[in-house]
Order: sequence, then structure tokens, then C-alpha cells
Amino acid sequence: MEEFRPLSFREDVRSLLFRLLLSVVSEREPALAAVLTGAVPLDALPEEQRIGALQATGIWFQLVTIANELLAMRSRRELEQMGGADEVVGSFSKVVGEIAAAGYPAEDIQATLDNLCVGPTMTAHPTEAKRVTVLEIHRRIYRKLTELEQRRWAPRERDQHISDLQSEIELLWMSGELRLERPSVEREIAWGLHFFREVIFEATPKLYTAAQEALARHYPEYDLKVPSFMRYASWIGGDRDGNPNVTAQITDYALNECRQAIIGWYIQQVRRLVTVLSVSANVVDIPDDFGKALARALHRTGCASEIVARNPDEPLRQFAAAMLARLQAMCGEASAKPYARADAFRADLRDLENVLVQLGGNRAAGRFVRPLRQQVESFGFRTVSLDIRQNSTVVNRVLAELFRDADGTEAPAPDTPQWTARIRSALHSGEQLSADRTSLSDEAQELLDLFDVIREASSDPNGGAIGAFILSMTRSSDDLLAVYVLAQYAGLAPTLDGSGTINLRVVPLFETIADLRAAPEILDQLLGVSIVRRSVRDFGNRQEVMLGYSDSNKDGGFLASNWELNKAQRRITALSQKRNVKISFFHGRGGSVSRGGAPTGRAIAAQPAGTIGGVMRVTEQGEVVSSKFANRGTGLYQLEILAASVFAHSVKSRNELELRDTPEFSEALEALTGMSQASYSGLIREPGFIDYFNQASPVEELSLLKIGSRPARRFGARDIADLRAIPWVFAWSQNRHLITNWYGIGSALNSFVNVRGEVGLDLLRQMFERSRFFRLIVDEVDKGLYQSDMDIGHLYAGLVQDHEVGERIYGKIAAECALTRKMISQINGGLELSERFPAFKRHFDRIRPQMDSIHRLQVQLLREVRARDGNSASPKRAVNALLLSINCISAGLGWTG
Repeated sequence: MEEFRPLSFREDVRSLLFRLLLSVVSEREPALAAVLTGAVPLDALPEEQRIGALQATGIWFQLVTIANELLAMRSRRELEQMGGADEVVGSFSKVVGEIAAAGYPAEDIQATLDNLCVGPTMTAHPTEAKRVTVLEIHRRIYRKLTELEQRRWAPRERDQHISDLQSEIELLWMSGELRLERPSVEREIAWGLHFFREVIFEATPKLYTAAQEALARHYPEYDLKVPSFMRYASWIGGDRDGNPNVTAQITDYALNECRQAIIGWYIQQVRRLVTVLSVSANVVDIPDDFGKALARALHRTGCASEIVARNPDEPLRQFAAAMLARLQAMCGEASAKPYARADAFRADLRDLENVLVQLGGNRAAGRFVRPLRQQVESFGFRTVSLDIRQNSTVVNRVLAELFRDADGTEAPAPDTPQWTARIRSALHSGEQLSADRTSLSDEAQELLDLFDVIREASSDPNGGAIGAFILSMTRSSDDLLAVYVLAQYAGLAPTLDGSGTINLRVVPLFETIADLRAAPEILDQLLGVSIVRRSVRDFGNRQEVMLGYSDSNKDGGFLASNWELNKAQRRITALSQKRNVKISFFHGRGGSVSRGGAPTGRAIAAQPAGTIGGVMRVTEQGEVVSSKFANRGTGLYQLEILAASVFAHSVKSRNELELRDTPEFSEALEALTGMSQASYSGLIREPGFIDYFNQASPVEELSLLKIGSRPARRFGARDIADLRAIPWVFAWSQNRHLITNWYGIGSALNSFVNVRGEVGLDLLRQMFERSRFFRLIVDEVDKGLYQSDMDIGHLYAGLVQDHEVGERIYGKIAAECALTRKMISQINGGLELSERFPAFKRHFDRIRPQMDSIHRLQVQLLREVRARDGNSASPKRAVNALLLSINCISAGLGWTG
């Protein structure tokens, strides 16, 4: 092995990783070392070296990402060492410090804390291009680098750490990136739970500690209490929108796996309590009330004498052993009385925590027991609340089939007065299902089987295992009422005459521009139905509304999507006062900016004033999950940014000038949105655009990349309207057009200035300075333009078979890109692109030459693969090289879709 000098605390981690990778590559394929050093571009290599070169470059991009994560963690620690926790951007300490400095009273803080509920929601959207095996190697590399940063290693020990690092890079090389088969839903469920076991379970109570310490530091005269406010959810195993692989059986499997994951975690933690709680009754006086609790706990085990004999005179250890026996009984591993409710387990932990505090062991209680009690409060016996998602088209189709069977005549068509009347009649009368399920279509049987699973899970006394039924493509209140009817048919109504409630939270997902505009009226109609109002009241008088960033962007472009989302939230919040119902929003954000993936803190801070109110859910999709939660330090920080941002917005937003509804700004945004949407729509409707999209991007070839269990299209159609937003964004990023991030905005800004002159330009500059929402839009467009490259894009345009179509549409895109760059510079004070984001700019500048050569090679590979024209199978080597190029570009950009 090549000799390396020891890694000092200040050494550039990237340099070390590069030298280690270069050594691995030089040993195996010496000719490829020149590719890594930049001496030879990838597209100049002979065919037999392409795969190795792409593999080496892809690994380097991954190592750069790991190094950046480590350096960011190091930077936060240095900031805290020099200036305290208040210096760390996004931390609870900084947020609470700002709130205290602004003079917010402790009463307001406690009221916000009491209502705080933050819900990260894990999804297995097919945007994670890396195999789980590769992700695990990444985690080991990160951990080994953190160990190296410790200063007390002897030279021999440092050398061993570096050798271990090199062995992990060797494994990366030998493991390969490409999945050999599409992951099953069961594997996606295991993938999601991996992050809970490795990071989230442990990070959650640390998050509460960070909040508590921040409050104690900035409000020292008040005893402010931090509740367990995190409530995790998941779609993995419940999201069946267009995914035939998610069945009722799979959903039942997911529920069970989630339950077993958290119980298994509790068993590990209580075993630890049995080990460490060696408090002796011969040393301290055990309170009488705890003695009574211990007697009850031992009685429930059925083996009290054995536990006492094993731990004589150690009552706390006996108590923990009794809890362990009851947890093991839940898995069939003991004969004790199993816990029926998480509340009972939490009560036992509370008894244990209280007795430790009474005995003067507050530190021990805080270290060993309190975190576990907080985990029970956050995760219950479920780990997550499993959301169910289905498309309104499927729900309406099944309900029409059931109506036809019940009425003996053809069901009314959806979106007609007759359909509306039929649905409301069924709900009002408490109509029950009379159909013979065996006579129904497979689709109807499957959906009814799903509702059976929901009913069984909802009957669990712990509750919460089932989250919400999320109806995608919600177009009307009838769409939502159809779900209520199906739930009633499935036995989720406790009364049979329509006078009660439906035991299911039904959540609309508004995805398109038209649906966002119609959302307030749809909700108003929905909340006007008596059984819905009663049901909502049973769920805390709160109606959740999900907002879709991806499809609204695909539908109307970046600016129109964000402005319509902003307006919809404000209008729906106003409706909540009219209907006397609390509204909470569930933001369906993805990884890329085009799908809502702006920086968490800034994105939340830019939400309309008063629209969060302490409660917020947000999706964590695909590769975002692994980038945020692969490592414990990063995972805790990402959770803290999310929770602290929700808290800060809830406390301050109504008083913040940058969120104030300024009529002049709103009028300008309305005009800009209309113009940008017209420009975007003009491109989409351009003759030949679909051919351009299909041929000037690898969108069709993406189906060969086995990155998820779900198809790329909902119902198998072949037009853009049916294409999922993920491959839409993925494809435009692969060819470096990135139109989903900026197209239409330049034309809108330019037209606005042309009409209003210098006054208009001055207004836009004021908006950039004074409107947090508009500044976020401009900044994200800025970064998207920096990653766009029209020279590279022109190479992809050359793949379009009709040369005239390729040049015409490329010309429109290139012209709009140049115009948008010009207008952004005029608004932000003449700055170069991404000058406001130096870290982002430095990272992309480092990898840009390699990225450009990968793009050039990908264009060559697309020509080769497509040259077969379907007459025979494309050569496996070319296909694999193409797929590796897709992975490399995704790794370089930091996201897929």
C-alpha cells in the first residue's frame, strides 16, 4: 500500500480521499488514473475503458459528497467551540436566541411548544440511484473519517485507520453501483427502517435535549417544558398510486415490520437498563410508592421470584427486567403479560425515571431512561404512521363498480350532479356494502382488501399505526367523499345510520395548478358535509391538506407552481377560520429544487405568515433520506433544522416584515406568474416538443435503471401529462437543460420591466430585498442556472432525429436561459451567478470538468444504444456504461428527481 502521511485535524479530507481512490484505481486499472487527474476526458477513452472510468468518477463524486458532509459537521463544531451553540445556523439555540432577543414572552413560547408537531414522512420515491450496499459503505467511510479526526491516535493507529479507509474504497470499486434487479417493496420497507434503527431512533431524544438546553439558556427564569413533538410517518408500503406492487398484503406486512422494528429497539434499550441500573437498596432508601409499582410490575411477568433472585436488593434492575420480560412477550419470547398499549410502557418508564430523580440520580435518569421514554412518546409501538395513498381515478372507478352492483343499474358518471347526489345519499343513510366481493373486479377486491387492513390496524388500542388516506389528483369534494363512502362500506363507521363518524383521516393532495386554485372551494364543500365535520372533530378538529410541488411545477413551471402554492396556503388558512377547523399542511417536497427541494430552513421561513401554526409535515423522498439520515451527526442536524424552523415560523411569522402581504408585491407576482406560465406552456405546446424531450434526454432509458419498485408512468400512457414528475425532472437534469428550475421566468421578468420600465425594475429589486418568498425564488433560479449548461445541452439536442425540431426547440431554451441569467443579474445587484452561494459554487466548479466529459460520453452512448433501433438487444457493455453515466451525473448534481 502507498505510504500516506497521517491525517491531521486540518488536512483537507478531499485530498486524502482522492489519493486513496487514485491508489485503488492505479492498482487495478492504471490507465484510468489519468481520467481521475483530469489529464484525459472520459469521452476520449476507448470503448473497453468507459465502464471503469465512469465507475471511478462516480466513486469520486460520492467521496466528495461524504467529505463535504464531514467538513460541514466540522464547521458547525468549530463555530460552536468559538462562539457557542447560538452561532450554528438552524440550531434551536440560535432560533430561540433570536426569539428571546425580539422580546417574545415565555407564555407564547410554551403555547407554541404545546402545539408543536413536526412530521418527517419517509417515501421510497424512485430517486435513489445508489444501492443500499453502497450506502452502507458510505456510512462506514464517514465514520472512519470522524475517527481519524480524533487527535490522540498513535502514528501506527492512524496508518491503520487510513488502511481501513482504503479497504472501504476497494469495496466500493468491487461492489458496483448498478442494481441487478428492481427492488421489491419489501426491500424498500427494510431500506426505510434502516435509517430509523441507525439514526432516527437515537437522534430524536437528542433533538429534544437540544431544544430544552436552548430554552434554559435564553429563558433561564422560566421552567419551559419541551414535549415529544416529533411524529414520523411513512409511505413505504402504503403508497399504491400507480404502483401495482403495493397490495393490501404488502401494507399489512409494512405495518408489522414497523411495529417489530420499534419493539426490537425497545428490547435493546431495556436490556441496557438491566445492565446499568445497579442501584442497591442497601445503599439508598427506595421510596414506598416505587416499591408498590415494582410489585405490580413483577406480578405481570409471571416469573417474579426468578427476577428477584437474579437481582437481589437491586429494585431498579428488577423493575427493568420486568419491563424487558413484557416486551419480549410481545414478540413471543417470554410468558409475561405483554404490553397492550405503549402508554403502559411509558408509564413504567416514567416510574423508573421519577425514582432515579428522587434518589438524586437526575443525570442517570437523563442519560438512560428519559431518552427511552421520549422515544416511546414519539414512536409508540408503530415506529411511523403509515399513510395510504391512492389516485382519485381508481377510487372513483371502484366506487362506481360498487354502486352499479348495489343499484342494479349503471352508476352515474363522476363529476355529474347525479354522482354527487348518490355519494351524499350513501353517506347520509349509512349505506352498507352488499356486494359479493368474488364477483367484483380485481381492482375493486384489492381496494376493499386494503380497507380491511386499515380497519384492523385502526382497531389497535394504541392507534396511530395508520396515518392518513391521501387522495392524489384530488379534483373535487366528491373525490374525497368517495373515500369516506368506501371507508363506511369497510366498517370504519361505528354507527350504521350515517349519524356518527368515519374513523379515517382523509387528506386531499392538490397537485396541479388548476387544483391548487380550486382547493379552497373543494375544502369548503367537503367541510360542509356533516359526517365529515364530525369525523374531523374526532381527529382534533384538524383537517390536513397535502400540497404537491412536483406536478404543479410540471404543470405550470417553477414560478407559477410556487406562487400558486403560496396563495393556496393563505386562502385555505382563511377558510379554516370560516369553518372553525384547524388546517395543517403536508408539503410534498422532493430532492431537486424543481420538486420543492430548497434548503429546509429557508423554505420553511418563506412560507406565508400564520400558515404553519406549530404543525407541519414534509416528505423526505428517495435520495434525500440517505443524504440526510445516513449518519448520526448529520441526521440530528437535519432534524434540528426542520423542527427549529417550524418552531420559529410558528412563533414569529405574523410579525415578520419579510412575510407581510404587500399588495404591490402580490400584484407583481400575479403578473409575473401569468407571463412565466404562458412562456412555459408555449414551450410545452411547441410542435415537436414531446419528440425533443424523448430524444434529447435519456428519459426512456431511465426505465432501465432499477431505482424503485414503481413504474415511471401512472397508467401506462405515453404522453407528458401522464409522466410522473420524478422522471420529468430527472431527464431535464441529465441533459443539463434544467428547464424545470427556471424556464419562463426570464421572459416574465423581461416583459415586466419592458412594460413598467425602471419603476418596474426598482420594484423587483425591492421585492428581492424585502420579500423572503421572492428572494428564495430568485436564489434557487440562480443556482439552477449555474448548473445548467447550454453548450452541453446542444449536444443532447443533436440527438433529435428531426434536425429542424431539435434546433428550433433548443434555440428557444437557450435564448430563455440567456435572458433569465441577464434578468436575475439585474435584480440581485449585478452579481455573477451563485456568487451569493460560494460553497455551492466551489463544489460544482470542482466537478464541472468531469461532469462535462460524462455528458459528452453519455451522448455518444445514447447514440450507440439507440442505433439498434429495437431490432436487436443493445450491447450490454454500452447499456451498462449508459446507466453508469446516469448515476454519475446524479451523484454530481446531488439529486436525481
